[in-house]
Amino acid sequence: MNARISGIASYLPDDILDNEMLSKMVDTNDEWIMTRVGIKTRHILRDPEKGSSFLGIKAVEKLLESTGTKPEEVDVLICATSNPDHRFPSTGSIICYGAGLKNAYSYDMEAACAGFLVAMQEAKAYICSGLYKKVVVCTTEKMSSMVNYQDRSTCPLFGDGAAAVLVEPTEEAGVGVIDAVFHVDGTGRDHLLMVAGGSYRPTTHATVDAGENMLFQDGRAVYKHAVMDMLTSTIDVMKRNNLDADDVKYLVPHQANMRIIEAVAGRAKFPMEKVLTNIEHTGNTSAASIPICLDEYKHLLKKGDKLVLTAFGAGFTWGAMYLVWDI
Repeated sequence: MNARISGIASYLPDDILDNEMLSKMVDTNDEWIMTRVGIKTRHILRDPEKGSSFLGIKAVEKLLESTGTKPEEVDVLICATSNPDHRFPSTGSIICYGAGLKNAYSYDMEAACAGFLVAMQEAKAYICSGLYKKVVVCTTEKMSSMVNYQDRSTCPLFGDGAAAVLVEPTEEAGVGVIDAVFHVDGTGRDHLLMVAGGSYRPTTHATVDAGENMLFQDGRAVYKHAVMDMLTSTIDVMKRNNLDADDVKYLVPHQANMRIIEAVAGRAKFPMEKVLTNIEHTGNTSAASIPICLDEYKHLLKKGDKLVLTAFGAGFTWGAMYLVWDI
């Protein structure tokens, strides 16, 4: 028994924040942004009354419709997000209610930008154990809720979006989630974090005034670790499965920064035509970036295509997954 992705859908909010708009908010310009990160536009959920759950509900509804799955058939929904609606209740529970998944258990998990891969590994464990038969992995991120739009080094990077995949059992050999490697290194804490808002440093007027309730990133340190860690995990999962770049149909990296993607691809010997990217018009949507990208390019994928997915995020948390497409 193995686990396979049997359906995929994504949702991006309608409002666009382009580089020209950003240049009126902070000291930056299109050339500076494109040269450094390769992002021209990003989708933003502007409604202050809507959070990550709204995006997730939209993605799950599209998934159910496209797969012909009834809401009551879903056993469990795993919500991967760094931007929950509330500290509690779980955003997953809100998504289940909003999408009508009345029989599903749900919970949130947080592995930052690696959230999709970690949630997929959890889904595989549920399927292979026989505990559940229909698992929805929903990744949803209202990244704009944590972005400081006065920090020109980080505000061009992030966009909002969500994706959902249906994971089901298969007895067919050689398809589905084949293998994955994961790592975590807590020394990365100081380089990529939101300082305040948790139990370590609760929100106060002082933390808000100091900007500590917004995302902080040490760009140089994150770039160095992201390239090396995504590269080594990609190579590790390929070696474990006797793969080289010629065997793999596409490398699907976390859409963090175009320079990071190009560096990882080049060192792993993947030509850019074998690397799926959509960062130019979505920005970095954290845990949602890989499945949003897969959904956008699903018309290029066919049963049996070998894919390697890789991601790096806060923690530091990173890994890679070998997946054989089966839709």
